[in-house]
Amino acid sequence: MIKSEAEPSRGKARYQEVDIESQGQRLDNYLIRVLGGVPRSHIYRLIRSGQVRVNSGRVRAGYRVRGGDRIRIPPIARSLSKRQHIPFEGVQWLSERILYEDSKILVLDKPSGLAVHGGSRISLGCIEALRSLKPTFRQADLVHRLDRGTSGCLLVAIRRSALRRLHELLRQNAMKKSYLALVKGCWQHGEVEVDFPLARNRIGVRKKVEVNQKGKAARTRFRVIEHFGVLGTLMEIFIMTGRTHQIRVHAAHMGHPIAGDEQYGNQQFNAQLIEKGLHRLFLHAQALEFLWPGSEEFFSVSAPLSEELRIVLSRLND
Repeated sequence: MIKSEAEPSRGKARYQEVDIESQGQRLDNYLIRVLGGVPRSHIYRLIRSGQVRVNSGRVRAGYRVRGGDRIRIPPIARSLSKRQHIPFEGVQWLSERILYEDSKILVLDKPSGLAVHGGSRISLGCIEALRSLKPTFRQADLVHRLDRGTSGCLLVAIRRSALRRLHELLRQNAMKKSYLALVKGCWQHGEVEVDFPLARNRIGVRKKVEVNQKGKAARTRFRVIEHFGVLGTLMEIFIMTGRTHQIRVHAAHMGHPIAGDEQYGNQQFNAQLIEKGLHRLFLHAQALEFLWPGSEEFFSVSAPLSEELRIVLSRLND
């Protein structure tokens, strides 16, 4: 049970005690759940400014909360804290894209163009839509993320205990995630693992990720599936780390940007693929596999390519 105590006068901060079930969750994700409806960007501002405190001290958004932590939550304007009502009819179609579901987790075949969570410029994401589908999903949380333009396997924890165990697997690099991508040109590097550190760089109002030796370690393995002459190559890609835009930046740095990538891609190549019917990023999370911690239970799931991507590939053979 979550314990909450408000300060006596109106408009003052309140204090929230973290329950044991929420232990191990990132502070930002914990607050997003507790303050349902408050934009993620506003929660980040509250944390950065020190208005949110844990056990009377300032912490970062990535702090992992512990059972018994006392969190100071400042007053939130009603216009921000009002929960968004999502009509069931508006998200009902999402249930048809659930690839797997049990009492602990579910895997969604995320469509391209749908963000994994809402934000300051996105009113609705996958996780908000899933939570509105049925009561058992109300505590659901993302195990990992996919870019808005990426389709395929998105792993969601229904129980907090499962979220903690799966995050531990990610930290141990014990979860195998594979992707399919169509890249520019004829790949000549064979099967290769690249290790280019990545860092975020703000360019104007937009954040961009770039290869930077002072950045965070990032490892990606590329393997050729099929060549389409000199125009493009279908690749199978495995990531050993989970940095923002990792595959897209590594592919571009190798001289083979992904088709349909408006941020890191090649405009001429993208235009050629539009003629073939591609109107999205050609990056698909095709499968994930892992062994449940403390057991011999092996889990594996895959998501098929969409009809649009299959048609594009068939036209490349014409």
